[in-house]
Amino acid sequence: MAKYKLVLPKMGESVAEATITTWLKEVGDTIEADETVLEVATDKVDSEVPCEVDGVLVEKFFGPNDVVKVGEVLAIIETDEEGVFDVESTNENEDVEEEQESAVVEELEASISAVKEVVAPTVDFAGTDRFYSPLVKNIAKEENVSLAELETIKGSGKGGRVTKSDMLAYLQQRTNGAVITETMEPVKAPVVKKPTYQKAAPVSVNGKEEIIEMTRMGKLISHHMKESVQTSVHVQSHIEVDVTNIWDWRNKIKAGFEIREGEKLTFTPIFMEAVAAALRQYPMLNISLDEDKIVKHKDINLGMAAALPDGNLIVPVIKNADQLNLVGMAKVVNDLANRARLNQLKPDEIKGGTYTVTNIGMFGSVMGTPIINQPQVGILALGAIRKVPAVIETPQGDFIGIRMKMFLSHSYDHRVVNGALGGMFVKAVADYLEAWDVNREV
Repeated sequence: MAKYKLVLPKMGESVAEATITTWLKEVGDTIEADETVLEVATDKVDSEVPCEVDGVLVEKFFGPNDVVKVGEVLAIIETDEEGVFDVESTNENEDVEEEQESAVVEELEASISAVKEVVAPTVDFAGTDRFYSPLVKNIAKEENVSLAELETIKGSGKGGRVTKSDMLAYLQQRTNGAVITETMEPVKAPVVKKPTYQKAAPVSVNGKEEIIEMTRMGKLISHHMKESVQTSVHVQSHIEVDVTNIWDWRNKIKAGFEIREGEKLTFTPIFMEAVAAALRQYPMLNISLDEDKIVKHKDINLGMAAALPDGNLIVPVIKNADQLNLVGMAKVVNDLANRARLNQLKPDEIKGGTYTVTNIGMFGSVMGTPIINQPQVGILALGAIRKVPAVIETPQGDFIGIRMKMFLSHSYDHRVVNGALGGMFVKAVADYLEAWDVNREV
């Protein structure tokens, strides 16, 4: 009998871990190839983890709500198929286990390469044989956790290593006064079982306010936004655009378009087409930053910020947006938006974005200052389309008329994008929209 290791696959760009939400199979259950074994959730998307082979589930290593790193083994599947990994025949010993642990450590360290290893001067990690990741060391420094305290924390990671979750749980216990260090012993051997921590119930100070615990996704989005503001030097350029021609053109053809294509024609695919054209014209906004290196992307992959029913956001990606015609763009936009609301996006559909667009106008906002989606260097906010009085220039003179106008708000990273480039880019988007052909056919 061969045994197959079911590992947590890569869940998307910059995603290093996921939370197990539901096991769909129990120990002893028969599993068919490509059948879903469990469901997991990240800060960006919920996803299913299938098995690649036929077999029987013989062992599970994690339970619901456990946080698992990408690449970690979730379960063992016993199978009759040849060519899969045979756990028993390899006679796993301590040397093999150490090699596997080293591979996991290297992968984790790569996933948190953006986190600098900053250690408090008072903590000498050379005095311990226990492994601490740069992230754990940084948390210890920021929270004034001494080496002696670290040694008492039981780790739930591979080989008993202390994880971020262990640190946060320990700090919560310390805040609540529930840490009893004299009952805890330094970990000198791998710890298999993950410790269970009791959270203190929220308490209202005066009985009038309601204390609401942030959701897991909310906490991760909050951290991602704060990190972006601390990383990028945000600068904004705003420009007003006359979209009367687009407004009239869409009203004229939208009914026939829906009958012919089976899709509604919203303004979003029109704006996405304009942004893709501007990125072709100004490719130095279709870049990302890797520390002090600029990565210039060949493909134009537009992130499309979408609001979820629970108030959170997700950013599905339109791959190779510059290669789509308007019909194709409308179909992709509608499909991604619908499946985002139904929580049916695949991990590959939320990664690889090179520039992001967010439609704040759907909530009535005229303009805004959006936060850059790291590691990208720009994001464009689409304001609400309004009917306003405007000066119209003609060969016969100027006069006042009613026009449909909106604001474009462009946030960009001033470390690599100067005001001239940022302004020219958003002006190019505006020019594309204002020059819309009212006789265009789709």
